Amino acid sequence: MSTADRLIESTRELLWERGYTGTSPKAIQQRAGAGQGSMYHHFTGKPDLALAAIRRTAEEMRAKAEEQFSAPGTAVDRVTAYLRREREVLRGCPIGRLTQDPDVMADPTLRAPVDETLAWLRERLAGVLAEGRERGELAAALNPEAVASTVVAVLQGGYVLAGAADSVAPFDQAITGVLSLLAAHVSPADE
Repeated sequence: MSTADRLIESTRELLWERGYTGTSPKAIQQRAGAGQGSMYHHFTGKPDLALAAIRRTAEEMRAKAEEQFSAPGTAVDRVTAYLRREREVLRGCPIGRLTQDPDVMADPTLRAPVDETLAWLRERLAGVLAEGRERGELAAALNPEAVASTVVAVLQGGYVLAGAADSVAPFDQAITGVLSLLAAHVSPADE
């Protein structure tokens, strides 16, 4: 792994663990095993490095989600696979967590990949649900955009509930709940 990649990966982990303010250039350098000169050779400073880290995290999150969204199966099967996939629930969502970081949200450049990723997730979920509706798997009355926003809100809220309880149980319960609501829209022929 190149020095730049080590710096980005270290920043990704530190942002997830500590947030932007808690992630110092010194901590990044120590975790990456890189000197100050190397850091400033590859990046103009902490904001530039944080942006690269957030972008990489966003790309990884989209790629993982796309695996489930583009897999074979019904729309509900694919959404279920996405929601039930292995996650580090108690660490929270590495992108969703950044919405609670005032320094990231105050910086339009750092906020942009967070917003774009969550917007992509809503749009991609809406596309899967619309496809299911068009194929007759889901009721014609289902509003794909509204349901997709609900799914994302429940997912992100599930992380918050799990963190507050220090238990994955509230997350699992939230996912089970949203999937049961979605199941109510499954067309009778597909049950």
